[in-house]
Amino acid sequence: MSRVDEILDFWFGTPDALNNGEQYGKPRSIWFKSDPIIDREIKDRFEEVYHFAAAGLLDGWKDAASSCLALIITLDQFPRNIFRGTPTAFATDALALSIAKHAIETEIDRELLPVQRWFIYLPFEHSENIEDQLESVKLIETLTADPDSQIAIDSARTHYELIKTFGRFPHRNQILGRVSTPAELEFLARPDAFHG
Repeated sequence: MSRVDEILDFWFGTPDALNNGEQYGKPRSIWFKSDPIIDREIKDRFEEVYHFAAAGLLDGWKDAASSCLALIITLDQFPRNIFRGTPTAFATDALALSIAKHAIETEIDRELLPVQRWFIYLPFEHSENIEDQLESVKLIETLTADPDSQIAIDSARTHYELIKTFGRFPHRNQILGRVSTPAELEFLARPDAFHG
């Protein structure tokens, strides 16, 4: 099995493993979850490929839809698990964003299922730039044909509102050594505050 297939099968599952395909493409419990067991598995299986990607050694992956998707997941999702709670969790966000922009410019994102396109678009959502946030909402709102897309759309809108309000993600301040403003501290103290 290629590294691309290994990454995609881990992240999205395989039709055979998921009720003969009925669950393929549905949101999975490993996504967006703070779980030490999942973090350890991703670290053990994919940290080496992450370092290769971060060093630019896998740039050739960006020119085909499936490998581009695997590259973005490796640079955008995996570090959030591998390096959770450290600045390195966000270290390759800009690189993932540049690859996502390439995918859209070359239209290879259109070759993918809606749930896969969501992960192509997530680097826009993770950016602290308001223009990227606007693009995130626009792109993710194109996924409405997928019945599970409302989760993605709501998330994109939440991220946009945070950047519109604060100009950055307050929940990253402590990790990145940034001083929080009084408004950010008030927001973070709320029980319903978004914490990433």
